[in-house]
Amino acid sequence: MAGALFLAYTLLSLRIHERLLSHSFDLGIFVQVVRSYAEGRLPVSEIKGPDFPVLGDHFSPVLAVLAPLYVLWPSVKLLLVAQAALIAAGVLPLAFWARRALGSAAAAVIGTCYGLSWGIASGVAYDFHEWAFAVPLLAFSLAALGEGRLRAAAYWALPLLLVKEDMGLTVAAIGLLIAWRGGPGNRRLGLLTAAAGPAAAVLAVLVLGGFHPEGLFGYIASHNPGAGADGGSGSGPAGLLHDVTLGLITPQEKVTTLILLLAPTLFVALRSPLLLIALPSVLWRLASDYPAHWGTGYHYALPLMPIVFAAFVDGLHRRGTRGTRSLYRHLAGSAAVTLLLLPHFPLWQLVDPATWRTDPRLPVARSVLARIPDGATVQASNNLGPHLADRTSVSVYGWGASRPNPEWIAVDTRIVPNHRWPLTVEQEQVALAVSGIKGYRTIAEENGFVLLQRGGPQDSAPPPSGPRP
Repeated sequence: MAGALFLAYTLLSLRIHERLLSHSFDLGIFVQVVRSYAEGRLPVSEIKGPDFPVLGDHFSPVLAVLAPLYVLWPSVKLLLVAQAALIAAGVLPLAFWARRALGSAAAAVIGTCYGLSWGIASGVAYDFHEWAFAVPLLAFSLAALGEGRLRAAAYWALPLLLVKEDMGLTVAAIGLLIAWRGGPGNRRLGLLTAAAGPAAAVLAVLVLGGFHPEGLFGYIASHNPGAGADGGSGSGPAGLLHDVTLGLITPQEKVTTLILLLAPTLFVALRSPLLLIALPSVLWRLASDYPAHWGTGYHYALPLMPIVFAAFVDGLHRRGTRGTRSLYRHLAGSAAVTLLLLPHFPLWQLVDPATWRTDPRLPVARSVLARIPDGATVQASNNLGPHLADRTSVSVYGWGASRPNPEWIAVDTRIVPNHRWPLTVEQEQVALAVSGIKGYRTIAEENGFVLLQRGGPQDSAPPPSGPRP
């Protein structure tokens, strides 16, 4: 099962990338981070800004684990394959626990429903994220916690503190459950784990503030991107009160997300205290003023799915359903919900013929980008950045924080609408015209792709050398 899921996730993410549907934010950023570690440097991302120290953005030193692999395979595809492996590995502890607690049928159904769940699919399809490391760690920790192996639960949980600073509260929740379930020795372990979580989170934020170019206040401001957005409640005590009360269930999109989180478990997960471990992540998402945090897109549900399905296993086990008709009814219902949701989320692309058609523009894109030499400074469209991040110093074309006056500019003027950021069509046309005034010359213009070189001879570049292997 894990092998089949790994293959499916790999095919989906690589195909999305090859079709120019990946993003500079975030895949390009993470390539630059891992590349920095592989070169023996602290992580820097040109996409975030000139020489931007990524430790001033998020505390994710776990990404250094990929550096030795990147040395062997210096490609953006390494990150996508690694993410597929990490997420697929999460099925192992959940399915083995389900088999021991509920039988083989439950292991097969619950493992499959977890692997095909909408939260996993959305995460796999949207670039690469550090939360991929959290998925197997959470699955192993919660399976151990559910089976009463409390020390193992703590040891699997503590590395989450290296994944991202917001994992501290999740570790605290795991520690509190360990303390609640254990005897005197394990209670002490649980309390220490619970204390380590928020302490590490606070320390990480203070460290991040030191790395951020604008200090701690700059770090805090950069992580409130939706302030004043539609649906936000404004600032001040009244706004805060709204965010933590009525704002948790309005607008309706938030309620829909909550329902979809629990629907694959037929709401049996609510019977398990393990579901409390999801509370910190759910609360900060729902209280956020950033609309992307509320829905089912992107990667935000990725670390929630192991928790929800662990609570499902625990909830069924607590009901004493092993071998009963009730168990099989719940398994059938879970499978039915998963299948009903499947066509609405990205894994369905694997059976869509359009996914496997070769757009005639793709060879043109590879040919145009191959003209840019390794190590050059480049501004590129959002969808082209990931294809350059492993060999050039690339930033996003038209974004104010990008490095000014790059040696090369690569633009996809026919970019799909949901990738067209930060410039509109009209703004892009004006910017390209201004580039000519600034001394850039057209090196290639074909099938919507425009390549400019600063001070380069008009249309006199050597023929393309072909795409990099």
